[in-house]
Amino acid sequence: MSHISRYILRAHVGPFLFGALTVMFIFLLQFLINFLPQLVGKGLGAWIIIQLIALNLAWMVTLAVPMGVLVASLMAFGNLGSTNEVTIIRSGGGSLLAMMRPMLIVGVLMSLWLYWFNDVVLPDANYRAQMLMVDIQRKKPTFVVDRGQFSTQIEGYSILSRSIDTTQGCMLGVTIYDNTSPDMMNVVSADTGRINFSTDYTKIVLMLTNGEIHQMNQLNMGDYRRIKFEQHRIIMDANGFAFSRSDERFYSRGDRTMRIAEMQNIVNESEKSIALSQQNVAKMMTAQTKHLYGIRDSTQPELRGIAITTDSAANAVAKALAAKPISRKEASWRVESRVSGTFSSLDNDMFQIRDRQMTANKYLVEIHKKYVIPAACLVFVLIGCPLGIMTRRGNFGISGAITLVFYVIYWIFLMTGERLADRGLMPPWLAMWLADIVLGTFGLFLMWRVSRDLPLLDMTRLYRWYAAFMRRVRPKRS
Repeated sequence: MSHISRYILRAHVGPFLFGALTVMFIFLLQFLINFLPQLVGKGLGAWIIIQLIALNLAWMVTLAVPMGVLVASLMAFGNLGSTNEVTIIRSGGGSLLAMMRPMLIVGVLMSLWLYWFNDVVLPDANYRAQMLMVDIQRKKPTFVVDRGQFSTQIEGYSILSRSIDTTQGCMLGVTIYDNTSPDMMNVVSADTGRINFSTDYTKIVLMLTNGEIHQMNQLNMGDYRRIKFEQHRIIMDANGFAFSRSDERFYSRGDRTMRIAEMQNIVNESEKSIALSQQNVAKMMTAQTKHLYGIRDSTQPELRGIAITTDSAANAVAKALAAKPISRKEASWRVESRVSGTFSSLDNDMFQIRDRQMTANKYLVEIHKKYVIPAACLVFVLIGCPLGIMTRRGNFGISGAITLVFYVIYWIFLMTGERLADRGLMPPWLAMWLADIVLGTFGLFLMWRVSRDLPLLDMTRLYRWYAAFMRRVRPKRS
């Protein structure tokens, strides 16, 4: 590797790290803003939150690496252009392709690494993140009793504290309604009370002092008892307050949590099912056509259309059942029943075909996405290097603005293509690869313009076209 290639690569390292980390930081802030309300107030440990953030960093890396490549290419070649180093290299016989060669190699290597990351690391990280998020959502908030308000967080109990002594850590003027028993209602009142969890967080222990228990039988209103106590302990179930991890074996994987080989197996099974359903439809249509039209030979007739009427079908059935004569009305009823059953079976087969095709398209979209996003690293090299030379600006402001524009364009293509492919309006491979094809072609166009020292837009020619157009549309003066 020449000194110029090493120099160009060193110029990319800092901008790449800065751009990728900045994009990841933006995604991380967005993630925390969206999911922070679901994490606050549940008494989660710091290690659980760190695991959740670390697992979600996987999809952030997938999106940040291509954007970091684009930022690095724009800033590095923008700096080279602003300091006239590009002019010096080209005057010494170096071409644009020679200057881009080290970055093209790095772009290919980054694409291969990101493909491995998307196929091996990302599915497992998404799967574990989904499981952890489900476990967090299942956990109830930390048990809290507010002053002057009933707390119903514990199933079957309503707890009221008229005042709370924060210095002593106890409740004052406690009233508890126990509705756990359908026959007996218990109302407990006490001067003070303290709440503690058991060591395994499965029970809530409520210690009461100086109070009364009022018990009333719901079935026999005359059965009433009042019990006074100096100290009383109530143990209540605390299901859901302790955080527990679920077993991975009880969770199925989706399209975002599978590897390419696993999704390809589902696609193959769907295609086999589609082919089998199509064969059943063809066989059913052929058999019904032969039966209703009395075709007995094994050859396949060339039928331009099928026009089944009740009279012709009834005559066909009557001939087929010549050994047992039936009335014309009964024959017509049998034909209608047979035709109705046939069309019902056809509808079911067609539904199966559509459903399996949508499933296949859904997984094919994810398969191609695992190739498309890594390939964007190479595409953004084709765009960033010549565009950086054209702009001659190596600061992060200009590079960030251009990166944002191409980011929006890229994801509009990708998301629109995904929706079109899921609905069967476009082949999955074309819908996913369209973004790379369009932007890659634009990058080759930029390379051609830069290699010929041409601006991105020839403003003189555009002005001539505009003037000629205005002369044609402008009305002539008399």
